[in-house]
Amino acid sequence: VQLQASGGGLVQPGGSLRLSCTASGSISSINVMSWYRQTPGKERESVATATSSGSTNYADSVKGRFTISRDNAKNTVYLQMNSLEPEDTAVYYCKLVLRAGLVYWGQGTQVTVSS
Repeated sequence: VQLQASGGGLVQPGGSLRLSCTASGSISSINVMSWYRQTPGKERESVATATSSGSTNYADSVKGRFTISRDNAKNTVYLQMNSLEPEDTAVYYCKLVLRAGLVYWGQGTQVTVSS
């Protein structure tokens, strides 16, 4: 299984970006798809999670600004990020958890929020 993330870049404060992550390979039933982020010297933190049942969860710091969604037919998860702040600058990683319990990570995409 491979995860390909894209959509990162440089954006001004208050701007928007949309990240996407597509899974390919020998994929059985997908359970949870998530986005994490990490800055230098800090632990990787959960940003948003979408389960197969349709429920979503968000870190308090992004509630109301970020939206996670899934296209199950395409094995793709998206993260729409609005009202971006400099504190959102990080490398963003997608994570896939199969029903069998296997966990896969994408390669990371850099998001930089700066004027």
